[in-house]
Amino acid sequence: MEKISKVYRHLERYRQILRVLVKYGLSEMISRAHLIRYLGKKGVYAGKKRIEEPGRAQRIRMALEELGPTFIKLGQILSLRPDLVSLELAMELRKLQDNVPAFSFVEAKKEVEEELKAPLERNFSFFDTKPLAAGSIAQTHLAKLLNGEEVVVKVRRPKIKQIIETDLEIMFHLANLVEKYRPESRLYSPVKIVKEFSKIIRKELDFTYEANNIKKFAYNFTNDVTVYTPRVVDDLCAERVLTMERIKGIKISNYKELEAVGLDRKIVARNGATSILKQVFDYGFFHGDPHPGNIYVLKNNVICFVDFGMMGRLDKQTRENLADLFIAIIRKDTDAIIKAFTLMSDENDYLSNKKLKEDIEEFIDRYYGLSLRQVKFSKVFTELVNITIEHKLKIPASLFLLEKALVTVDGLGRDLDPDFNMISLARPFAEKLIMRRMSLLQLVEDTFKSSRELYQLLKEIPAETMEVLQKIKNGKLKVEFEHKGLDPMLSSGYKISNKIALSIIVAALIIGSSLIVLSKTKPFLWGFPAIGVIGFLTAGVFGLYIVISILRSGKL
Repeated sequence: MEKISKVYRHLERYRQILRVLVKYGLSEMISRAHLIRYLGKKGVYAGKKRIEEPGRAQRIRMALEELGPTFIKLGQILSLRPDLVSLELAMELRKLQDNVPAFSFVEAKKEVEEELKAPLERNFSFFDTKPLAAGSIAQTHLAKLLNGEEVVVKVRRPKIKQIIETDLEIMFHLANLVEKYRPESRLYSPVKIVKEFSKIIRKELDFTYEANNIKKFAYNFTNDVTVYTPRVVDDLCAERVLTMERIKGIKISNYKELEAVGLDRKIVARNGATSILKQVFDYGFFHGDPHPGNIYVLKNNVICFVDFGMMGRLDKQTRENLADLFIAIIRKDTDAIIKAFTLMSDENDYLSNKKLKEDIEEFIDRYYGLSLRQVKFSKVFTELVNITIEHKLKIPASLFLLEKALVTVDGLGRDLDPDFNMISLARPFAEKLIMRRMSLLQLVEDTFKSSRELYQLLKEIPAETMEVLQKIKNGKLKVEFEHKGLDPMLSSGYKISNKIALSIIVAALIIGSSLIVLSKTKPFLWGFPAIGVIGFLTAGVFGLYIVISILRSGKL
């Protein structure tokens, strides 16, 4: 009943989603999720001209764009997970555009004043009424602080939080239906995907997360003269408003303007790539969307990143495994590549996988005899990712985001400098990380950590052993078993037993009501004993429910 109430609470939005799916020839998703039983065919299929011309991947992308910001963001996240969707669909979803009109200055002013709890003129001497850029979540305005400093103010779109929360509730319901009626989908866990997505988009709605990302990024590059990070105006930042220093630079893809002002394209390419490599190997905190619109070049070939809403994170162990993988690729060491993949994966049985080894050896053969300068980094990395997808290696999601970032930067570097080589630049970073792992200081630290953990274990073993023995002695030891894969069977069993129990109740009501009617017990209703009539009506309602549920199941 709770699920049904959720459907009818957002009935119009459900129908809108279904109409869009039908419009783009994706109606099989509706039938597979059994949604028509809630909404009916009227108003969903009627009078809708289907778009069948483009391929399925293109139609899915077009449908997501039409469904609005929540679904666009979901598509952008799935574009980074070719292990969950097909590679073709992932590449198509990377083209998603949130083409939405800007909202009015009156609305922007209201949002800023409500969030900062002060009139606009109390915080800004100037606030441009026309937005600099508009997106599905927010839009940005140029402004000036009271001291004359130029800033950019990011303002969240009015009511966007309520819209996204409604869509998330619908997504959770749809994911549950997909898992229920398509058991094969449980391998990818649609509900879990929606949960992870909900965390990501809720963080994106709260600009305090982005402000903290900027500060952390700036701290990492405090002593690096080749990278500049815009300053955050803390007093003018909140959940719906983000104020930061305005960057007056040249977009990294504006090659003619770079040359016109005397900037060196080769140095720009090297500084941009080196900054990304530092983010990955040194800090484990990297910009997840370094496309040309998010990178500016300042005086002296200094790189400046903007838009810190999507950031990737790599723990120390993953970075070390990544370094091992990189060196193994350079050395063309098949076993080392497989071992690195295995360590990064949740699985641990791939070292003996013959087909995986054959595919990697074939991959290495394609680059045999080529110098590093002849090898295109983006192509190598993408081919390796494709191998992990084909063999269903469960590598961390952050590595797919990293693949997109590195491939983008590699492409930018080659456009800036024909002699640019990402592999040559990356090799020292990987080697430094490996050498740091083998350093005396690191060995001492690891030994100390292991000794401390061993000491703690030895300290706890006697007490815990005595506790177990005491429970055995007193007959209080409990052993718990966890079953996997039995949920569908148990669910079916519960449904069957409930229907049997309900049928018995219906039979009992009919028999009891018949006896009461024959006994002519007062009071009367329509000339018959009232209690008997009520019993018959109740039995009829329950009986009708049982018949309808059996017919709906399609199994008589």
